[in-house]
Amino acid sequence: MYVFGLVFHFVIERVIIMANKVYEKLVSCKEEIRKRTDFVPDVALVLGSGLGNYADNIKIETEIEYKDIPGFPVSTVPGHAGKFIFGYVGDTKVVCMKGRVHFYEGYDISDVVLPARLMGMLGAKILFLTNASGGLGKGFKAGDLMLITDHVSVFAPNPLIGANLDELGPRFPDMSNVYKKDLQEVIRETAKENGIDLKEGVYCQLTGPSFESPAEIRLLAGLGVSAVGMSTVNEAIAANHMGLRVCGVSCISNLAAGLSDNPLSHEEVQEAADKAAPLFTKLVTESIKRFKL
Repeated sequence: MYVFGLVFHFVIERVIIMANKVYEKLVSCKEEIRKRTDFVPDVALVLGSGLGNYADNIKIETEIEYKDIPGFPVSTVPGHAGKFIFGYVGDTKVVCMKGRVHFYEGYDISDVVLPARLMGMLGAKILFLTNASGGLGKGFKAGDLMLITDHVSVFAPNPLIGANLDELGPRFPDMSNVYKKDLQEVIRETAKENGIDLKEGVYCQLTGPSFESPAEIRLLAGLGVSAVGMSTVNEAIAANHMGLRVCGVSCISNLAAGLSDNPLSHEEVQEAADKAAPLFTKLVTESIKRFKL
């Protein structure tokens, strides 16, 4: 019993130390950014595939490259630049994450969600997530835009595992309303008024980097999943944990494995996302302008 007690105490101590390091890293990154800008955003935007040129729609105040922030994770994926853009979309103050990091790149899950948490610490009240995904049929085709109404997260690491970061949120956060209904309604109305055919559905994140097998896609379809990708859900969980209002739109860049005769490739994903970019950009821009902060 004595040895067990020592081991238990050691494990708990290590978990607490790791949690402290995660929070200290967040604070360090925030302090580094504050050395460069005092800009306080209201909306944080994560740009997925197809929105790489979105910065053209922002009245830019400051740009900070990830590599210039000590300890900040840097994306290694083609098509994902690596910098924060601070500025205005209309009259709304935004921080835009041009290029995200993914769990499959080898980063610890705490690093994967560090940018989302950091944008919240910088002042953002809303996190707008975008991505490219594979559609599971259900009337979807490549190039469609899908409003994320809910998610399935059981196949990707939960970013809240480990000692809770009490400075950010509660140990057991409620996940019944991650994608806020009022923000969803704004996006729906924006799509309708701009003639954009907006689908809706449940998004699932898998770890990647391999695409899913046909059997996995059949499993996900049975769970009610509409689209699948390799990002977004862990960011949504971390943001919801710390009280940010979350919304998301996914670009259906291809049909998932087993639903098409074509082999899946990153080039296909990027090409389809690029074609959908003008409508995607319009939807994101006009929605942000309408958000009530």
